[in-house]
Amino acid sequence: MLLETARLTLRRFRADDAPAFATYRSDPEVARYQGWTAPVSVESATALVREFAGGDPGQPGWFQYAVELKDGGCLVGDVGVKLHENRMQAELGITLAPERQGRGYAAEAVNAVLQDLFERRGLHRVSAECDARNQDSARLLERVGFQNEGRRPANTWIKGEWTDDLLFGLLTDRWSQLAAPEPSVSAPGRPRGEAGPTGRRAGQRLRALHGPGQ
Repeated sequence: MLLETARLTLRRFRADDAPAFATYRSDPEVARYQGWTAPVSVESATALVREFAGGDPGQPGWFQYAVELKDGGCLVGDVGVKLHENRMQAELGITLAPERQGRGYAAEAVNAVLQDLFERRGLHRVSAECDARNQDSARLLERVGFQNEGRRPANTWIKGEWTDDLLFGLLTDRWSQLAAPEPSVSAPGRPRGEAGPTGRRAGQRLRALHGPGQ
């Protein structure tokens, strides 16, 4: 285990993850804004899982976290982090099984990774991008604290078409502000001490973005 939350364990991939990995990455809606084409064979998934398992999160390049649900121990998605050569910046992306979306798992996993990157490893900046048509991803990024930094028209050639990309960034200073305790006065309908919709504790898919095999 590398990271954990109340409901999730973020760990290294294992060989027995390949069938579940192939299943959710073969879903057309999951693959729609991603770099791979569905379906993903178990053979291809096995090779990717083997590659992921050998990664080192402390070294520059991509590292892929397997996201496992504590209740039942099943693989529900993956989070990719690409550490820059300077070890002060990173890119982030996430893929979640369709049947697990809408339950807060994506934000819970991303928040755990962001907390580790900023608070334990001392990174200065984390960035992400998504297909401009993927509003679910954009909303998720903003919900966990990322700021929209612009749009690159017709920037990515993927699956036979040029697509616009939305760019997002999150700096350590902003993360610290989001993580700070709220004033003692609670917002209407919200228990005292519970973060608002952009706070670190806010619960809740991304294209996510670009990772190995993506």
